[in-house]
Amino acid sequence: MEKPSSLRTHSAEPLSGGSHGLTREEVAAQQRSRLLVAMVEVTAEKGYVATSVADVLKRSRVSRLTFYENFANKEACFIAAYELVTDILAERMEEALRLGGTPLERFDRVVGAYLAGLAAEPEAARVFLVEVYAAGVEVLGRRLTVQATLTEWAAELFGATTPEQRLACEAVVGALISLVTTRVLTGDNAALAALREPFVAMVARLMTG
Repeated sequence: MEKPSSLRTHSAEPLSGGSHGLTREEVAAQQRSRLLVAMVEVTAEKGYVATSVADVLKRSRVSRLTFYENFANKEACFIAAYELVTDILAERMEEALRLGGTPLERFDRVVGAYLAGLAAEPEAARVFLVEVYAAGVEVLGRRLTVQATLTEWAAELFGATTPEQRLACEAVVGALISLVTTRVLTGDNAALAALREPFVAMVARLMTG
């Protein structure tokens, strides 16, 4: 199954009445997608703690029975929504990585893809970077795994092999996430794209040094 390029590809609109020409499996997949999109939207608006299953049902217009056929509870739905957001960002970044060029050129494109992806999906960005910390230990562990994967990408790009070099890559990734999270937390998503040039220039100086 292909990964989505945008959260908007997962329509939160209910199926129209009457014959829609979809198989049972396709209907079930659309219902699950609407639940995930609704979880992202409501959590971004109300925060994870204040969001209820009832809120998700109201936004998605999916039945409670269908919700519990897909997810054990709110946390399970949030984890699935978080993974959806992760897939969307990873797809953008992997596409940028596949292009040729010097390590710094490829890094520049990956950072640009990351920032553009977050800016294009402000609700998803808030869930991915902010609300994840309120959602419990399991999803926070997944968050740390994502950060570790980004560090591995950076290490591979720059050929980092020594402990000091790998620590530098970890610091670069941590700094980028911190800078981005601050802007998402304050609602300044428009400033995300402006981070690209100075951040990549800073990394270039660091790697040269």
